[in-house]
Amino acid sequence: MTQPSLEEPVDLLIFDCDGVLVDSEPIAVRTHVGIGAELGWALTADEVVQRFIGRSTTSINAQIAERLGEAVALDWDERFRVGHAEAVDTDLSIVDGIDDALDALEAMGIGADRRCIASSGSHEKMRHTLGRTGLYPRFQGRIFSAHEVQHGKPAPDLFLHAARSLGVEPRRCVVIEDSRYGVQAAAAAGMRCFGYAGGLTPADWLEQPGTTVFTDMRELPRLVAMSQGRESVHGSRN
Repeated sequence: MTQPSLEEPVDLLIFDCDGVLVDSEPIAVRTHVGIGAELGWALTADEVVQRFIGRSTTSINAQIAERLGEAVALDWDERFRVGHAEAVDTDLSIVDGIDDALDALEAMGIGADRRCIASSGSHEKMRHTLGRTGLYPRFQGRIFSAHEVQHGKPAPDLFLHAARSLGVEPRRCVVIEDSRYGVQAAAAAGMRCFGYAGGLTPADWLEQPGTTVFTDMRELPRLVAMSQGRESVHGSRN
């Protein structure tokens, strides 16, 4: 696929949820490691990041079923759902700097009508995590889940579904992702991507043509402005 131009108007910012908006991935990793130890798959934290982070529930369950069988995969999934929800209620916070970034984007004309979420997580999970952190109202009505498409990340289906639903051409979309599968999905969709390496995923896992890697979420407005050929975040909408 032809790589998207790095200087196009941005009509839609597509945010991943876990690790980009809410700092839930350390919770997910701890939960998976603990369940694996109980059910017979002694995964390390790094292995969980490599295998599971950024993948849909269907993909994760398929990996578990292949190794331990369908019954164990179902048990694992239920234990994860309950354990993750409990930990979210006590430990979850937003990704550092995301509120500042969203405020600055709104100041430069990229408000709620030009952003959405496209996540591997379920709608139920996102309502919980975004609700606990106060971010849900900032995206309400513009949230898409991998459960709505046939193939999750790294396939482009979810991002293309979000863009099509909101009437935006892929080349005018920018994806904000923090997983290797997410940046691969953005590239496959023909979309520009900013790969956030301020969380668990190593920066070199996010590096590929069409992706700009960054480590501070407060840098996002400047990167968006630069991607439109603007020198500051205070210019008018293109």
